[in-house]
Amino acid sequence: MRPTFLLPLFACVALAAQAPAPKAETNASAEVKVGTAVEKMEIQGEATAFKVAAGTKIYAWTRVAGAADSTITVVFAKGDRTSKQELKVPRSPYRTNAYRTFRKGDEGSWTVKVLAADGAELGTAAFTVEIQ
Repeated sequence: MRPTFLLPLFACVALAAQAPAPKAETNASAEVKVGTAVEKMEIQGEATAFKVAAGTKIYAWTRVAGAADSTITVVFAKGDRTSKQELKVPRSPYRTNAYRTFRKGDEGSWTVKVLAADGAELGTAAFTVEIQ
């Protein structure tokens, strides 16, 4: 066999070696609930609308699956206002929570999102707050 016949073969092998590997699919997900407390790792006072006094904490409870040995970010958002908290997830499934203290001026529609370390959204919940 002449060497010129092998050139196309080597070119194909070289191109295949340069192709990026496909990204691993993640099956991570998060169940998200919002309430006024967390007791024994379960949400208490779960609701989608809260009428609370200024200085009240509202909790985002989450059960994360498929994201062992990683970090998640819980983001409370109202428009462009956000507050974030990073939480470690040592095993799967794993229950954890974050909270935000609501003060005068925080009234309105809020969302809480649970994000994976790569920024992918794992779960979300929407709620409204009225300060008394």
